Amino acid sequence: MREKDESELIFAKIDDKINFCNTRNKITHTDFFTEPEIVKIEKYLNSVKCKNYFFFGGYEESTRKMLFFYPDKLTFEMAFSNVNQVLEILRITLPNSQKETFEHRDYLSAIMKFGIVREKFGDIVVYPEGADFIVQKENSKYFKDNLSELIRFRKSTIEILNISDLHENVQETEEISIIVNSMRIDNFVSEICHCSRNKAEEILLSERVLINYEVVNKNSRGVKPNDIITIRGFGRFIVKEISRKTKSDKDVVILIHNK
Repeated sequence: MREKDESELIFAKIDDKINFCNTRNKITHTDFFTEPEIVKIEKYLNSVKCKNYFFFGGYEESTRKMLFFYPDKLTFEMAFSNVNQVLEILRITLPNSQKETFEHRDYLSAIMKFGIVREKFGDIVVYPEGADFIVQKENSKYFKDNLSELIRFRKSTIEILNISDLHENVQETEEISIIVNSMRIDNFVSEICHCSRNKAEEILLSERVLINYEVVNKNSRGVKPNDIITIRGFGRFIVKEISRKTKSDKDVVILIHNK
């Protein structure tokens, strides 16, 4: 499906949610959206002048979020208190013999084995003792029953908890320094991916590069401090600052890499 068609489908579903909220005078919500989708959705909601909504995915820095709509009779605070009735945690606690053996991709592949589409659950917060899956309450028992059947988790404790019990998500970061000829995105891709400018252009054309969660495919797109550069397969990088110029008038840029 083309990107435009996908966006139109998402917007149509959102219109249905808005109509339900307004006609039934009730809070309603969507499935989980990715950060690039959220950027597009916010632009759409602004264009239709929708104000009574918020995104939430279980914690402030979550990368996947649900969209909640609420009627005029409620304040944001009243509507936000409703998330505890919608979101839960599915916690897997590993036995001592398996601690620190599984990564995010291991947990993700496990839950995808059931044929569940990705938008039906949110972030997976991984820590040495196990992982917390952020799920919609209506699906939590189904996830638990199926995960319990997997051989890799048969010795694990799997439980459903309140969203407020979410394990703290400590994001590992590192500062890195790169030198670029100019503040064009192709220079950043080339330095981050340790590749030629021609290869960087290929990566851009393959739509693997995002700035502030929007796909960028023009190599001349400018980059500025505080921009968030995402390169699929390499991670996310926040442009912290241009620290100085080199003797050859190149820019030395400090990036914060979210591992």
